[in-house]
Amino acid sequence: MGEGRNLRYADLFASRTPGPSPAAPVRRQKYDFAVAYPDPGSLPLDELTESLKQALDEEGRDLAVYPHTQGYPPLREYVAQKLEDDRGIQVSPDEIVLGDGSSQPIHMLVEALIDPGDVVLTEHFVYSGTLNILRRFQADVRGVPCDDDGIIPDALESALRQAAAEGRRPKMIYTIPTFQNPMGWTMTLERRAALMEASKRHRVPIMEDDCYVDLRYDGAPVTSIRSLDDACHVMYVGSFSKVIAPGMRLGYLTAPPEVLDRVRALKSGGGVNQFAALAVHRYATTKLRDHIDDINEVQRAKRDAMLAALGESFGSSAAWSRPEGGLYIWLQMPEGADMVSVHEAALAAGVGYHPGPNFAPDGVSGRNYARLCFGYNTPEEIHDGVALLAEVLSKAGALDG
Repeated sequence: MGEGRNLRYADLFASRTPGPSPAAPVRRQKYDFAVAYPDPGSLPLDELTESLKQALDEEGRDLAVYPHTQGYPPLREYVAQKLEDDRGIQVSPDEIVLGDGSSQPIHMLVEALIDPGDVVLTEHFVYSGTLNILRRFQADVRGVPCDDDGIIPDALESALRQAAAEGRRPKMIYTIPTFQNPMGWTMTLERRAALMEASKRHRVPIMEDDCYVDLRYDGAPVTSIRSLDDACHVMYVGSFSKVIAPGMRLGYLTAPPEVLDRVRALKSGGGVNQFAALAVHRYATTKLRDHIDDINEVQRAKRDAMLAALGESFGSSAAWSRPEGGLYIWLQMPEGADMVSVHEAALAAGVGYHPGPNFAPDGVSGRNYARLCFGYNTPEEIHDGVALLAEVLSKAGALDG
C-alpha cells in the first residue's frame, strides 16, 4: 500500500495525451447565443417514441447482439440514398460509417491522416470542435482568408505553395462550405470547383463537413464538393444532430476505400448506439423531410428576429453576416473592441456567446468578433438578449467605432 501512494500518473501519461481538462459546470445563460442548440419545442419527441416502438417491436430482440461496426445497415442505406438525392453523391451503404454525431467521424479521419506537425488548411475562422481535434493530434493548422463567397482561391493557392516551399505538403483541407460555422456564408459553386481543382493540382485531400446543409431558409441549394470529385479527393461528413436532436449523437462519413479501411480499424467501441439508430432510421424514412420543412420555418423566424434585433440595437456600430441557413450569425465589432475581455460581463448579465479567437486557427485572431447562435431562444427572447448584449458592450466601450 505504501508504494501505491507514491504512484505518479504524471510520469505515465502517453506523450500525445492532451493536457488536463478540469471538470466544470455547464454555464447556460438565459439568452443562450453560445451553443448551436435547436429549438427545444421543435424536437419530434412523440414521433421518435412511436418510431422507436415500431423498431423495437420489429427488431428489439436484436439488441442482444452487438451492432455492425459500421453502424445499423438500414440506416446506412437511408444515408446513401439521401446523399444521392440531396447532395449528388453516389456511394453504397458499405461506403458509409456511422459515428457519434459529426465529431467522431471527424476525429477518426484526423487520426487516420495526421501526424504531429502535419499542415492542415482550414477557413479562417472555423468550427472550434474540429480545431480542438486537430490540436489534439498536434497538427500545424493554418487559416486561409475567406470572403462572403467562401475560401478565396488566390489565398488558398498561396497557402498551398507556401507549405510546398517548406517541403510540407498539407495533409488535408478542412472546409464547412454550407452555412459555415461560425461565419454563416455558403461557398459558391465557382469557389467549390476552384477548391476541387486546387486539391487535384496539389494532391491534397479535402474533408467536407456538411452537417448544416439541410437547414436552408432562403436561396437555392449548392451541390456538394464531393459531387464534383472524380479523383477520390474528398472525404465527406454529415450529421442528424441539427435536424433531429444533438442528444441522439448520430452522424456519418464516407471516404475513398483506402481511407475507410483505416477508419474501420480506428473505430473504437464497435458500432454506434443501436437503440438510437433504430429510432432515427424509422423516423427518418417516414417523417424527416416534413420535419426539416417545419423546423426551417421555425429557425427562419429566429434568424430574422436576430437580424432585426442587431439592426435595432447595434445600428451602424457593428457589422454582421446574413446567412441563408444554418444556426450562426458572425458579429464584427469595431477594431479595438475586445469580445474576449467583455465575455464574463456578458455571461454575468445572462447573455452567452463565443468570442472570435475560439474559431481562429492561430487561437488569438478575431478578438473583435463573436459568434451568435439563434436556434434555442424564442424570437422575443432573442430581441431582449441582443438588446442586453448591446448594453453590456456599450458600458464596456466596445461600441465606440
